[in-house]
Amino acid sequence: MKVWYNKISESRRSVVEVADTEVSIGRDPASSVVLASPLVSRHHATVRIQDGKLHLENLGLNSCVVGETEVLGGQSAVFDPGTKVRIWPYTLSFEAEKATTVTRAELEAHLRSIVADLELRIHRKLLERLDLYEFETNRTSDTKTILLLENNIEDVCRELNVFGKENEPLIEEITGLTLRDHLVNHIIMETGAEEYFDLASLTSNEFDVPATLVPEREGELHGLLQFVRERLSLAECRDVSDQIHRVESRFNEIFHLVRPHLHHELRKYLILRTLKKDLKDTIFGFGPLQDLLRAPSVTEIMVVGKDQIYVERGGVIERSGRRFISDKVTEAIIERIVAQVGRRIDKSQPLVDARLPDGSRVNAIIPPLAVKGPCLTVRRFPVERLTMDDLIELDSVSRAAATFLRACVIDRRNILVSGGTGTGKTTLLNVLSSFIPFKERIVTIEDTMELRLHQEHVVSLETKPANVEGTGEYTIRDLVRNALRMRPDRVIVGECRGPEALDMIQAMNTGHDGSMTTVHANSAREVIERLDVLVLMAADLPITSIHRQVVSAIDVIVHIDRMAGGRRVVTQISEVSRIDPDNDSDVVITDVFNYRNGESLQPTGYLPTFVDSLIEKQLLELEFLYGQQPAENLLPRRTLPGLEAR
Repeated sequence: MKVWYNKISESRRSVVEVADTEVSIGRDPASSVVLASPLVSRHHATVRIQDGKLHLENLGLNSCVVGETEVLGGQSAVFDPGTKVRIWPYTLSFEAEKATTVTRAELEAHLRSIVADLELRIHRKLLERLDLYEFETNRTSDTKTILLLENNIEDVCRELNVFGKENEPLIEEITGLTLRDHLVNHIIMETGAEEYFDLASLTSNEFDVPATLVPEREGELHGLLQFVRERLSLAECRDVSDQIHRVESRFNEIFHLVRPHLHHELRKYLILRTLKKDLKDTIFGFGPLQDLLRAPSVTEIMVVGKDQIYVERGGVIERSGRRFISDKVTEAIIERIVAQVGRRIDKSQPLVDARLPDGSRVNAIIPPLAVKGPCLTVRRFPVERLTMDDLIELDSVSRAAATFLRACVIDRRNILVSGGTGTGKTTLLNVLSSFIPFKERIVTIEDTMELRLHQEHVVSLETKPANVEGTGEYTIRDLVRNALRMRPDRVIVGECRGPEALDMIQAMNTGHDGSMTTVHANSAREVIERLDVLVLMAADLPITSIHRQVVSAIDVIVHIDRMAGGRRVVTQISEVSRIDPDNDSDVVITDVFNYRNGESLQPTGYLPTFVDSLIEKQLLELEFLYGQQPAENLLPRRTLPGLEAR
């Protein structure tokens, strides 16, 4: 029996042929398949053939994953030959009569790995020929410099025989990937900078020199891209994000129609164009992050190491297949990113939080704090601002719950959004804030500005870190105190994570009804415990006193969770109603809606204490909340008093 295995971070596989019908897997040198990792037990698993099936028994402490099934220590699994088995950090596959199926994502990651290796070799050759450090330091991107760089890239490719006959099958596969990337870049760059919140201008380091572009080849490329656009019906897509998603998900379906038109010269031209672009991005731009920073489908970029770049798409984290050339280049590009927004990062200040012009949040940390090398996290925000209708369509909230939340915002109820990291608290806060009447004055306070309110009368405040001398810091707490002197109708704090929670509660208790904030918590009930800790960071108050303040300040808690598949769902909408008469230190929280049967957000039947106010102001009708009305009738269609028609 043959066993193929490789580390998850490596594309090249090793193979072991075992004469016996039973294969032992583990760290022990005597094992049939030796996996050299401290995460693998000495005797981790055995696999044997029986009746044409493979039987795996997990002998280790850590779990294995067979296909999509997790097998814990002491458990067994039966699977077919060719099924992938994951024993972290290795992937194994066992001999099958037919070849093991390789997924599109795995193939793409493998091809990107090959391209990255080639770019590393070219970069090393360029360092021998040119002073790239001077190019980078002086940001010299004039025509003469670009021509010099591109000509040298072509020379190095000839030296390495990149386009030799032996590489033709591989070049053909890589061409499909580069053509798809080329189309995605075209779609993004055709979009106005205004719509992209200046992100296109931030990352538009293409530096194409007309003298190096071949009109005949460019014409052929344009024709192929136009053909792909028509076959994918991109004109029917509702926005740029939808167009890019369609290209990424369906390009392979029509590539067989394009392949015959990609003759040798055009393939060579397209790949050379891509190599030049990637290397220019490394020297003048943001390297492998360049395209990721522009892609609307990417919501998070996580650089773990020079050869480990993860992205989040649709709530799922996956390896991008891209990599940096070295740790030094990684650090240089991180410095370049934070410098764009007037921040600096070096050994004396190895940690930085910053905000890009498009609103994306950046956190960077380098050695000596980051032991294994520079790390970067970029949290992207949707180009298109989501509405409540979008959340309903995505099944993140029910229409009845959306109607109730809308009524609460307009009726100036204080709302707290809770959830874990990456659950979508800020997105939901953005959506809820869209219901605030346009005539009201709003003051927003954040660590890094993420909220994008539709209203005109909005004052946005952002914290400021201390300078090199350690002075000049302004915290959220400072800004909350200052906001109360700015005559706000409502105060919105992006997130309470420290002593500012006390000031926020005080603001809600002193005439600023309709204020909103977010807090990290695992459930609506745990929000109270979390607030206890945060308030105690500001003042040594009795728990009973804190709870009385919380009850009088907060009306509604909206809790949002992230499901296993990455989908974000509102799982609780609760009223903070009163202090428990039997126990002065307990706060009574009652669910108005909760997530039941793992399927949908449903009303509990509990009527909040302020429901009379909502009905009296014609913001809500009970049948909308609890009746079986058709979906299209759930949102009131009348223009509400004091609210401009939307």
